[in-house]
Amino acid sequence: MAWAGRAATADLSLSVNVSARQFHQPDFVAQVLGALAASGASPRRLKLELTESLLLDDVETSIAKMAQLKAAGIGVALDDFGTGYSSLAYLKRLPLCQLKIDRSFVRDITRSADDAAITKTILTLADSMGLSAIAEGVETPEQQRYLASQGCRAFQGYLFGMPLPAAQFEAALAPPQLAHA
Repeated sequence: MAWAGRAATADLSLSVNVSARQFHQPDFVAQVLGALAASGASPRRLKLELTESLLLDDVETSIAKMAQLKAAGIGVALDDFGTGYSSLAYLKRLPLCQLKIDRSFVRDITRSADDAAITKTILTLADSMGLSAIAEGVETPEQQRYLASQGCRAFQGYLFGMPLPAAQFEAALAPPQLAHA
């Protein structure tokens, strides 16, 4: 909520990894909505990241929870896409906003025709389903250039910075202070 009032961070969204244990709690959706209400944060700035395996325990209940979250304006991303139990039959039913390309495909993308083909397929699939895609584990400019050439517009990884506590992240975004003579 504090970031919403600052020019440098007002347009940022926050992605949160959700564990299977959390997601399968009966009151998970109520907990998320309650936290948003208590903080005053916009649900449109929150994205929950779920892994494929998390969804398979009880597909119908998972889909229902995801639909409730989406109806509240919260984004849901499918994390580590392609590494678990991908089922295109389930994928078409999931109320997602984003597919995350797993770092295992990005790591050797410029040297492995297989990784390049899988990544290109995920990007095409996401685009054709009206979903955004983000590549995780981007560590080199070559990886970013290749992914961008294939239509990827969002990236995550050490190329852009190491994980930081919020205060250090905010300081890194602050404009440099001019020294007075």
